[in-house]
Amino acid sequence: MTEDPFTHDIGRVAEGLKEGGVAIVPTDTVYGVAASLDRPEAIGRIFDLKGRPADRPIPILVSGRDAINKYGTEISERTIRLIEEFWPGALTVIVPATPAVPEACLAGGNTVGLRMPDHPELLALISRCGGALAVTSANKSGDPEITTAREAYESLRELADIVLDTGPTPGRKPSTVVNANVDPPRIIRDAGIPESRIFDALRTD
Repeated sequence: MTEDPFTHDIGRVAEGLKEGGVAIVPTDTVYGVAASLDRPEAIGRIFDLKGRPADRPIPILVSGRDAINKYGTEISERTIRLIEEFWPGALTVIVPATPAVPEACLAGGNTVGLRMPDHPELLALISRCGGALAVTSANKSGDPEITTAREAYESLRELADIVLDTGPTPGRKPSTVVNANVDPPRIIRDAGIPESRIFDALRTD
């Protein structure tokens, strides 16, 4: 590669993604690797080169709360309560997917993980890419999460076409994941947002 893959230029990264590239991007939790929802071949590259199991869906990061209704269906009042409390932030909710979710993200299933990150540069990038991107952690599957652009690039050098480098991520843990496809919702990864805060938000009394 003759061009330096590291950049602060959000527009350059957006164009690369629209053209079918794969980008390493910062989030409010850890660094991620992103692809356009319109480019299933790029999403497939993420599975192949991360060594991600074929049955593990890739989450979608969105630029606004309204996207919950574009990409998710059967949204419960409890799910709405969670996203109102924790979006933008380190919460991923798993909900039934709508037809707007590419098959490449679903890994053969019918649910999708959705999150609105609390990171201004990433939100700007997502907005330039139509309001949503397929994003998973920028590390080989099974390895520890990564919080700097340089480490992410070294881990996934053969995968990344471009790197949006905004410095170390403000968080060091991945997002908390809540399965909102069951009643009551169930925490399946206790991470960026403590379990106690999730339960407090779900309490109805």
